[in-house]
Amino acid sequence: MQGKIVNNRTYNIKNRILTESTISNSLAVLIGILTGLAIVLYDRLILQSNKLFFGTISDSPNYYVIFIPAIGGLLVGILAHSFVKARRCDIEEVIEASTLHAGKLRTKNAFLEVLASVITIGSGGSAGKEAPGILAGAGIGSLIAQIFNISGNRLRIMLGCGASAGIAAAFNAPLAGVVFVVEVIFGELETKTFIPIVISAVFGTIVANLVFGVRHIQVSYYGLVNPLFESVLYLILGLLAGIVSALLIRSMYLFHDGFEKIPIHPMFKPAIGGLGVGLIGFFYPQIFGVGYDIITDALANKLALDILVILIFLKIIAFSLTVGSGGAGGSIVPALFSGAMLGGAFGTVVHAAFPAITAQPGAYALVGMGAVLAGTARAPLTAMLILFELTMDYNLMLPLMFACVVSNVTSSSLHSESLFTEGLRRRGFTIRKGHEVDVMESMLVRDAMKQHVQTVSDNKNVGTLVSLMQSSRHAGFPVLDQKGKLCGIVTLEDVREKVKYGELDKMIGDIASHDLIVAYPDESLNTVLERLAMQDIGRLPVVSRFDDTELLGMITRSDVVNSYNKKVVSKVQKKREVE
Repeated sequence: MQGKIVNNRTYNIKNRILTESTISNSLAVLIGILTGLAIVLYDRLILQSNKLFFGTISDSPNYYVIFIPAIGGLLVGILAHSFVKARRCDIEEVIEASTLHAGKLRTKNAFLEVLASVITIGSGGSAGKEAPGILAGAGIGSLIAQIFNISGNRLRIMLGCGASAGIAAAFNAPLAGVVFVVEVIFGELETKTFIPIVISAVFGTIVANLVFGVRHIQVSYYGLVNPLFESVLYLILGLLAGIVSALLIRSMYLFHDGFEKIPIHPMFKPAIGGLGVGLIGFFYPQIFGVGYDIITDALANKLALDILVILIFLKIIAFSLTVGSGGAGGSIVPALFSGAMLGGAFGTVVHAAFPAITAQPGAYALVGMGAVLAGTARAPLTAMLILFELTMDYNLMLPLMFACVVSNVTSSSLHSESLFTEGLRRRGFTIRKGHEVDVMESMLVRDAMKQHVQTVSDNKNVGTLVSLMQSSRHAGFPVLDQKGKLCGIVTLEDVREKVKYGELDKMIGDIASHDLIVAYPDESLNTVLERLAMQDIGRLPVVSRFDDTELLGMITRSDVVNSYNKKVVSKVQKKREVE
């Protein structure tokens, strides 16, 4: 009897110790430590890769540097073609794994992408190394979960722990690591996920920064000289940062689409992109690699205005060539780079105009970094915290917050998706706040409408309309006036109710419905379906938002249903490919 009591007590103690939260927190410590070590190793590998590609060409002709990124791109193409059997891995895959696949990530592809980024960046490819660091952490988190046979929501938590530790270790910014996962990967905050993510971020930072001293950007301290006047200037900077953010997103996918159309084997495309980067780098070597030293120069007011302006756009082009062609690397540092150049250029102009009441250009460069990152990632809190933790100075926090929010709003109005979610949208997944939006909500009218529509003129008679209905078997048509503008819609029901026997000479304009209910091409199918149901009608003319008389097409209930069915089948096939 006494033995049973002892056994029961031991069992109860084990249950209290080995709770779900204890296990998750313990694994979070392990993931944080391993991710911190991975970031240190990754940093050392990039340095060695850079020495391998650039360290032996001091006696070679300068033009040789044009071909180095192309060589690196070719190696990446061979690596990807030989070992990556499915899609390449990036932050969007981490978001997809968290949102759609319960945290399941292709760990092999994630680690191969990290290796590919070592080659790309080391050979001068214009990309960042923080996103591959996040991939390394997410891959470690997913691998640990597999080793300990973890599934369900706990697997998703382990993925988030690795991503959090990755960005925390890379920037020496544990708070930013936590907020990045909450804001970008998960899109929500829960206590049971928050605690392990914090633990991983802390241990990742301790290992990478405090033990091994990984530091990248040296930041000077700045403050506001004239708070009221400079607030207006930072508002303008935020607007400009939003425009640059949208430009960076659109540019990357424009180059991506362009390289997709080139009729050669995908293995060789990163080499072509690398050759483009090499040509730019021959004249402006500042765009090679990550560019931390150039960012530091901008923050220290060491760059001239013309160089700052040129580098804004050349970095965007070089980054787009690198990643759009299939090279490996992240977008976070290119966004910081472009923001620093934009802010530095803006600050140089305003400080020259108002030297007594404005801060040094470096202050604007610092705020520009955060603002462009906020606009591209749609993560203003993360951007604020990264810059705050880099400087550990509160003096510029208010203008930084202001500019980040303005940039985020501006960029969102110019391009609906972030740099991380645009790729998912193109594959049919619309992610909002860490959840996939319903299929009907994610599809737009322009995706389902018929653009080539049979119309009738309002000055034709009903006899013509009846003949058209019999020959086409359509029960409704848009009605256009003599100027070709939409003025109504006529249906079989209108003929039955408004035309008596022998009145076929009646004008179509006299029986058409002129109180139109319309749809717009940028509306969701869910909105249109609700409108069709509420009005009990079967079709809607699609018109321009700027001119309700400009007919763009027609959409019917059957169009909505058919598009929905096709999308569902496509998504099921894609999910099976992933699994």
